[in-house]
Amino acid sequence: MRRIVIIVVALLSFKQVASQTFNGNEKDIEIILKNTKDFSKYVMASNYKLIEASYTKDAKIFPNNSEILTGDDILKYWTLPEGVSISYHKIFQEEVTVTGDTAYDYGYYEGITKSEQGEQSWRGKYVIVWKKVDNDWKMYLDIWNSAGKK
Repeated sequence: MRRIVIIVVALLSFKQVASQTFNGNEKDIEIILKNTKDFSKYVMASNYKLIEASYTKDAKIFPNNSEILTGDDILKYWTLPEGVSISYHKIFQEEVTVTGDTAYDYGYYEGITKSEQGEQSWRGKYVIVWKKVDNDWKMYLDIWNSAGKK
């Protein structure tokens, strides 16, 4: 049974990779892909300092069912209450396009939140606008909302 689950996960992962579109400078795209994976690691580790550093100083986030958040409110948004953790966070990029010092990507995300009440799975869709800052890529605009059940 475990072998079947591994094969299904591998096939679904291949489908995600096979449907990706990348446009622009290859090195910049590699940095954006790495920064995206790192962001998921920071979220799962509750590393708020590195989550905050993933955004530009003038960033804006657009969480589901919320006002636009800026500045310190971004860090407050990502700071979890005591006893709550995110055990799984993954971003599936459908497209990454780089034009000069600006880029965007969009796709889907999914995760699992753990709390005293148990585990809650979630998934959604997103768009990120990136800005190049000192040869690194940081999120400038980050919008997401629920995509419902698979």
